[in-house]
Parts: sequence; structure tokens; C-alpha cells
Amino acid sequence: MKLTVNGKTYERDLPEDMPLLWVLRDELDLKGTKYGCGVAQCGACTVHLDGSPVRACITPVGTVGDAAVTTIEAISETPQGKALQAAWLELDVMQCGYCQAGQIMSAQALLRDTPKPTDADIDAAMDGNLCRCATYTRIRAAIKTAAGLPATDMREA
Repeated sequence: MKLTVNGKTYERDLPEDMPLLWVLRDELDLKGTKYGCGVAQCGACTVHLDGSPVRACITPVGTVGDAAVTTIEAISETPQGKALQAAWLELDVMQCGYCQAGQIMSAQALLRDTPKPTDADIDAAMDGNLCRCATYTRIRAAIKTAAGLPATDMREA
């Protein structure tokens, strides 16, 4: 099986039903994509297939085909990803940090498609990305900051 991940081509002998998450973490040693729930409900495993966010825990590697896979390790190569990572740090979004790779992957797709998102746009794009530390107000502020929109500094939230 041939996969393109973060611009690099890999060839591996893999079962077609193996979840993409395990290919990334165990076969390619890309540990940024996290296992959360295993049933596509938390968003910790979000990656992009040809730019669209998908849950890697339920995506069989055999369905990826020629699609380009992008993980958090390469997100800073996009203008939106670079801006998001800077905003995440500036606003101290992370607490435990476990969900943040998935959060940033979903936010990057949002900003790519909707450069100046409304609160409703953010809510829709981030729906299903769970944060057990409840940093949702900081996440929203960071997305707005990355988009060049006014956002309250949420470090005290």
C-alpha cells in the first residue's frame, strides 16, 4: 500500500481495514495524532484527507487511496496552521493539551474555507471536537485571533 503523508510517500504492507490512526502512530511514528475515543466522537484523531478533516480512528487505511494525508506535524506549512499555532500559544489555549492537535486540524480547515468565520461558523466547524479541560472559549478566541478578528484575551478564563 502506498500512502502520501505530510508530502512524503510511504509504502507499507498493511491490512486494508487497519485504522489510519494506527498507521500514522505505529507504522509511521507520527505521534501528534491522538487516540481519544476510538468511535469518532471526540476529534482527538482529526487529520486531513486532501484538506478535509476526518477522524483517523475510524478511517480504514484502505479507503485513503491517493488522497494526501496531513497531520498536525505538517500543519504549520499552511498559513492558517501557522497562525493557529501562534494564536494557541499566545492565548495559552492548552491545559492538558491532549485534544489540541485535533482542535487545530479542524480549525485550520475552517480558516482555509472561511477566512473570517462567525461564531456560528466556528461552532459548526468545531462541533465534535471535545476538550475535557473545557478550553472552548480560549479555542474560539485563538481561531478569531488567527483569522485577524477581534477576540478577548482568554488567558484568565
